Amino acid sequence: MIALAVSACSGSGVTDSGLEPGKFISGQDGKATALYTLRNSAGMEVCITNFGGRIVSVMVPDRDGNFRDVVLGFDNIHDYETVPSDFGAAIGRYANRINQGRIVIDGVQYQLPVNNYGHCLHGGPHGWQYKVYDVVESGPDRLKLLMDSPDGDENFPGNVKAEVTYTLTEDNALRIDYSAVTDKPTVINMTNHSYFNLSGDPSRSAMDHELYINAGNFTPVDSTFMTTGEILPVSGTPMDFTVPKVISRDIDSAYVQLQNGKGYDHNWVLDTGGDLSKVAASLYCPESGIRLDVYTNEPGIQVYTGNFLDGTVKGKHGIVYGHRASVCLETQHYPDSPNKPEWPSVVLRPGEKYDSTCIFSFSAE
Repeated sequence: MIALAVSACSGSGVTDSGLEPGKFISGQDGKATALYTLRNSAGMEVCITNFGGRIVSVMVPDRDGNFRDVVLGFDNIHDYETVPSDFGAAIGRYANRINQGRIVIDGVQYQLPVNNYGHCLHGGPHGWQYKVYDVVESGPDRLKLLMDSPDGDENFPGNVKAEVTYTLTEDNALRIDYSAVTDKPTVINMTNHSYFNLSGDPSRSAMDHELYINAGNFTPVDSTFMTTGEILPVSGTPMDFTVPKVISRDIDSAYVQLQNGKGYDHNWVLDTGGDLSKVAASLYCPESGIRLDVYTNEPGIQVYTGNFLDGTVKGKHGIVYGHRASVCLETQHYPDSPNKPEWPSVVLRPGEKYDSTCIFSFSAE
């Protein structure tokens, strides 16, 4: 292994992706933030801040062996703290949307804050992406973070201890393992919200990327982005990515689901059966030759094509992030599962352990 993780007390040097660790040293609620760098012997580099458990940069080789940073984000902690975004975040307690912010567990109703079209999105306006994770373990190729979430955090029940572990492998894969326990029945649905542009140039659209999704069905949404409760086949619709296709091909069609989502912003029902050896989705950039294969034990994956990026956010190295400059591949349980009992359950009870895994595997061709 090449490098040790950068800690809060060692802010010198610049990462391969051009980040200055000193610009990530801050504090919130008495907790320090810092930038942590993982590397493998192949030269891949991943930078993560414990503010929101966010992946800040991912350097991978293209087909010519040149390294490119393939995720969007900011190059300082101030922007992460002050500009509302989900860039690279470890989302909790509940990724995606909960209808009108209402859940019922064992006959008890809880009203969560609403922050998106009348729904609770990504755990509410003060979800875990805006909190500081505790660093449990850091090393050259591994970072383990802890979120100690009290009972009533954004009105969710139960004291929850959740861990997120990032492991960079020798074959250029970033594995993310989530776990959680609770002392009261609650709901948990965690994900990573990295915005990928595999060209390494986020000033350009990512809609020339080719996408494959191992799913014959998806969960349609209404005009407020809320799942309707249906599970519909993708066959014969623009939602069909069972054969890889360029994202731009159908994204602006008159299909009602693309109108409702303002592009792709939907959950697909994976056909992988939770098998980590089966590819759940693949993203490929013809210009760079970089491929991203996603593996997960989750039943679903949300694909979001950066439809709300509008050129008002300036990211790393002063680059302005324009419309559809990225693709998010969020492994998850289905949106609003707490209110749809026929779908896989997201309820976590005392004595049980929540386990979720996502693997981002990079290659070039």
